[in-house]
Amino acid sequence: MDSRLPVAGQEDNQVAYARKFYTADTHFGHRLMIGDTLARPRPWASTDEMDEALIANWNAVIGEDDIVYHLGDFAFQLHDRAERVRGIFHRLNGRKRLVIGNHDQRKDGSLHSTLADLPWDEEPRDIEVTNDEGHRLVLCHYAMRTWPGAHRGAWHFYGHSHGDLPGEGLSRDVGVDCPDTGYSPRTFRQLTAEHGDGQ
Repeated sequence: MDSRLPVAGQEDNQVAYARKFYTADTHFGHRLMIGDTLARPRPWASTDEMDEALIANWNAVIGEDDIVYHLGDFAFQLHDRAERVRGIFHRLNGRKRLVIGNHDQRKDGSLHSTLADLPWDEEPRDIEVTNDEGHRLVLCHYAMRTWPGAHRGAWHFYGHSHGDLPGEGLSRDVGVDCPDTGYSPRTFRQLTAEHGDGQ
């Protein structure tokens, strides 16, 4: 089954398709991502260099009509560097949908206003359920031991763990730090390739 979705507003004889992609934990502007505190530190010398590489990697695979589910922890310094966060958001291709992560929130648990004010394709939420390649897909920043439809073939994508938490059953970390994501958003088919047909 094709994961592309028709895009509205096209000429009668032209059909454009939106593809779906998944990513997490970009942490734009977060110095700890390039330090030695992570099991897999990012290979850049500065946060500016990291941010530029992540933007370039994103835009190399994402078209303007593609949908990108970002599974949380979009950026750091949401208050102190709000203009930079907004600038990065607007430089990223695609229709961006946020599944809220711990670094996306204020201390009271509400979505940080810098992120709330961005033109997301849909309202940010804590959990998202979608379909891709004929499979139900449950998206959350945090890994779950079980999820809706887990015993009926549903997949679960998560972030937060920076590639350090192996998946259970049909689940996996989709963050940019995972060895097979190449610091870039990936499709359902790419993320589930080691499972054959996604089963």
